[in-house]
Amino acid sequence: MARGDQLGRQWRMIQTLLSSTQGISVAYLADELECHPRTVYRDLEALQIAGFPIYNERVDGKSLWSVLDTVKKHFPIPLTLTELMALYFSRDMVKVLHDTVFYESLESLFQKIKTTLPPESITFLQNIQQTLHVSLKQYKEYGRHQKIIAMVQEAAIRKITIKIIYYTMSRRKQSARSVDPYKIWFFSGTFYLVGYCHMRRGIRIFALDRIKSVHLTDDTFTVPDDFSMEALMGSSFGVFPGKAGLVRIRFDREIAGYITEKIWHASQKIYRQDDGAIVFEAQFAITDEVKFWILSWGARAEVLEPETLRSELQAEAGGIVEKYAGTVNSKQ
Repeated sequence: MARGDQLGRQWRMIQTLLSSTQGISVAYLADELECHPRTVYRDLEALQIAGFPIYNERVDGKSLWSVLDTVKKHFPIPLTLTELMALYFSRDMVKVLHDTVFYESLESLFQKIKTTLPPESITFLQNIQQTLHVSLKQYKEYGRHQKIIAMVQEAAIRKITIKIIYYTMSRRKQSARSVDPYKIWFFSGTFYLVGYCHMRRGIRIFALDRIKSVHLTDDTFTVPDDFSMEALMGSSFGVFPGKAGLVRIRFDREIAGYITEKIWHASQKIYRQDDGAIVFEAQFAITDEVKFWILSWGARAEVLEPETLRSELQAEAGGIVEKYAGTVNSKQ
């Protein structure tokens, strides 16, 4: 069983117990969570060991499970126990924002919450936090960009046009831009600035860690009423938008499960094949992000259409073979 499934089930179990005023039976929990009663007993035992204040007692001949009323009363209004638990669970998840004003603000919020709680409640929440571990890999260190992030955020809030020096990775050179910052967007471990670029005369997306300098101007702007992040990124597979087109990819049965267990794009459709393979179909812009994703599955993924994408990946695969073949020949 996946660890995520177990945590999700236990989270629902806690919420169900908290909502009960008279206690809940194992049979009810098993039916509610769509699992075997033995699984419910194991989860209840695991939650008790982790420090959750749950107990059972016999009422009218039935064994009912509840959360201690004293614990429910210890938490300040308007935050509920589950809201506090969610905040503590999120502490590991936001470590990717370390050394930014966002992380510092969240840490300040956690400290304020702790000052409102009695010692036994703090101990309880610390025990809860120990039941979930979040690993962070392949993220950027934003400590050295803290000043730039703060200035861009201030400009976005005050609707002030900024002048930036931006390093474009594809062209490997810097350029001066005037930008109206509409949004700061955090996606897949990276901060982006979404705004109107006066040089390009259109909305552009800038990686914040590639902004070398920021200067606030005296000019102000108004975000257009029709601007929408959802509309802007609707055709995007990842970060970069573009003209959407039909993409069909066949995934072999060995990896079909990995594809079907995630939502890769809002428009995706999955067609199961008789041999266990699947055909993935979606409408999105064909960018380098798409190509890298397909190539990451190796020979177990085959583009069916469009033909232009298929040809580009054939050329890329040929280049890979040639490079590795050259390495092998040089060693012989």
